Amino acid sequence: MFLGKRIRELREEKELLQRQLAAELEIDTPMYSKIERGERKAKREQVLKLAELLKTNSDELLTLWLAGQVYELVKDESVAKAAIKLVENNIGKA
Repeated sequence: MFLGKRIRELREEKELLQRQLAAELEIDTPMYSKIERGERKAKREQVLKLAELLKTNSDELLTLWLAGQVYELVKDESVAKAAIKLVENNIGKA
C-alpha cells in the first residue's frame, strides 16, 4: 500500500520499466506489478534491493514497507490506535 505507491513514483521518475526491476529482483513482472499495486507484500530483502536499484534511501522504503505491514495487521481493530501508541511508547525500552 504505502511502499507500492512510492516505488512506482521512483520507477517512473527514473523511466524504468516494471520488467526491468522484476528481472533484477528475480521475480516475474506480474508479481512485481502486484507489489506496486499493494496486492502482494514485498520481502524485506526485496525492499533493500529496490532502494539500491532506484537509488533512494533504504530507510525511507523500509519505513513504508513496515508501515504497510502494521497497517494490514491492525486496520480492522477498534483499539488499533491505542495499541500503536502503546508500542510507540515502549520501542527502545526493551
